[in-house]
Amino acid sequence: MNHSTSILLEVKNLEVKFSSGNDIFTAVKGISFHLNQGETLSIVGESGSGKSVTSLSIMQLIPSPPGKITGGEINYFGREEKINLLSLNEHNMRSFRGKDIAMIFQEPMTSLNPVFTCGDQILEAILLHQKCSKKEAKIKAIELFNEVQLPRPESIFEAYPHQLSGGQKQRVMIAMALSCEPSILIADEPTTALDVTVQKTILQLLKTIQQKRQMGIIFITHDLGVVAEISDRALVMQNGSVVEEGSVVDLFKNPKHPYTKGLLACRPPLDKRYIHLPTVSDFLQNENVFQPVEITKNDREQNHTELYSSDPVLEVKNLKTHFPLKKNIFGKTTAWVKAVDDVSFKVYKGETLGLVGESGCGKTTIGRSIVQLVNSISGEINYKGQQLFELKTEELRLIRKKIQIIFQDPYSSLNPRIPIGKAIQEPMNVHGILNTEKERKEYVINLLEKVSLKPEHFYRYPHEFSGGQRQRICIARALAVQPEFIICDESVSSLDVSVQAQVLNLLNDLKSEFQLTYIFISHDLSVVKFMCDRMIVMNKSGKIEQMDEADAVYANPQTEYTKTLIDSIPKGF
Repeated sequence: MNHSTSILLEVKNLEVKFSSGNDIFTAVKGISFHLNQGETLSIVGESGSGKSVTSLSIMQLIPSPPGKITGGEINYFGREEKINLLSLNEHNMRSFRGKDIAMIFQEPMTSLNPVFTCGDQILEAILLHQKCSKKEAKIKAIELFNEVQLPRPESIFEAYPHQLSGGQKQRVMIAMALSCEPSILIADEPTTALDVTVQKTILQLLKTIQQKRQMGIIFITHDLGVVAEISDRALVMQNGSVVEEGSVVDLFKNPKHPYTKGLLACRPPLDKRYIHLPTVSDFLQNENVFQPVEITKNDREQNHTELYSSDPVLEVKNLKTHFPLKKNIFGKTTAWVKAVDDVSFKVYKGETLGLVGESGCGKTTIGRSIVQLVNSISGEINYKGQQLFELKTEELRLIRKKIQIIFQDPYSSLNPRIPIGKAIQEPMNVHGILNTEKERKEYVINLLEKVSLKPEHFYRYPHEFSGGQRQRICIARALAVQPEFIICDESVSSLDVSVQAQVLNLLNDLKSEFQLTYIFISHDLSVVKFMCDRMIVMNKSGKIEQMDEADAVYANPQTEYTKTLIDSIPKGF
């Protein structure tokens, strides 16, 4: 990417601290960097590395208390003279925020006001910083919606956030950030929860707009694959410090720090299969001797022969799950959303079957249909000879003991008022597993240790854990009823790539130890390829696009849709 060498932003010895009672935690430890005009600088690291705190410091949005910028300078060069943003009071900082430096936040749904239309929200930003009439502001807003390639801009102007898809909401946020033509755009994990295809279009969109406007972009992410797609330079942060800095090509081809090597290695590779994914801790402990063990083609072929020599444990036949879209004045449905439309497949004991596709392709609905959390309109679901659609309530309850589901968002899956030990133990009480309270508690503590948590965590509440720890709690809760079959529904999609690697390894270890069978649902084809024996690619019509061994799907995609999914995976250098 061609860019000017004129500096737009200079951060010098930035230090940020947070207080909690008598404890003081240093989140950012004297870091320095600069951003050039027309350049994309990525700040990379795990959750807690200080990357988002750094971006919020630039915008002067650190919540005080408990946070406080305790040292350094943040110099902005976009106006006639150099200005240290840390010297400005809140009133003066508002003239820079949005106008000169804009920010796209990680979760657009929480950044957009649900009670105002998307048009009203972008009008507010334009009228706040620019001298123009409401009519002129609306014309500019529609132009911005066109620029960020939103379909039917006039309709989206009148729409509320809940009426848009995740990718569309993110485009509205980008349009809002661009509305006052800033010279610097800070993008904080703007693609983390998006499908790989939507992620790719958002990254391409940011590139195109940057080249057109010659903005400087600070792009914050935990995924070095994404960094390779969009960045010129990168800072790698760990525990509040910069451990490595350089051009993206150098960081990928010749990483110096063990932490950088670990971040690069823990993403599932596309050209080989490991028994265990490398993790950051593997490299930090001993980078020179760590070598992941690869699964050979002969091992895979032998495993496939063993898996498919027996009868399937689950058979789905011609499954249709439709949801009402429109009803007439008499309450009769006149239009349907065909979430799952005539889908058939088998799952064998000990197998991990992957369901992959974009949002809205029906993969989650299949999982929920299997455990009867949504009602299907036709088809069959047979589990070990039992037709699940024909079961009575008590019979279905017994089946749900055997077939468990791990949901995408662990925080909303846990009751915030119940300690996690009690939450894990609750389904054991329902299904009458073990005889006494003491035995159940001991079993739960044993499960906590199996998912790499501690016995003392039994009495802690969900808000006291990280995202990765909460996902481990949900895995332990699924295991508590001693199931045979687990449906993992996007169970790693919102995790850092390093934590994701740990959870994927854990799921494979537990599968082997407890002789489990998995359906693994994800929009990330590289993760599905690592985890799964076979893969089903779903399209947006709720139909199966391709079904084959996971490696065969990647090596030989049969349709344009599958090729597009594969091409959208960030591949690095």
